[in-house]
Amino acid sequence: MHFYADAFAATVTLHSPFWSELVVAGATVALHPGRTAGDRETGLGFEVDDLDVALATATSLGGRVVDRPRDRPAEGIRIAQLADTEGNIISVAEPSR
Repeated sequence: MHFYADAFAATVTLHSPFWSELVVAGATVALHPGRTAGDRETGLGFEVDDLDVALATATSLGGRVVDRPRDRPAEGIRIAQLADTEGNIISVAEPSR
């Protein structure tokens, strides 16, 4: 949970071995344990102002980039995939400039 609080300014409102909740930009996100080994897709994504800064912050906290940034002009974003400290893969995107 500390990864999300530090990397994405989330507020952890509940943390247990079975269920955790965090609030980001007014939305509550609930996480629970899944597979115990290997990376796993979550479908969770964050929009940030600066993708490079967000990835640098996340990797300094133990996350790792699993799909480097790429432009998606049709969607108006630049996006990357990031694994958190537990192997949960999330998307991180910034609006195209």
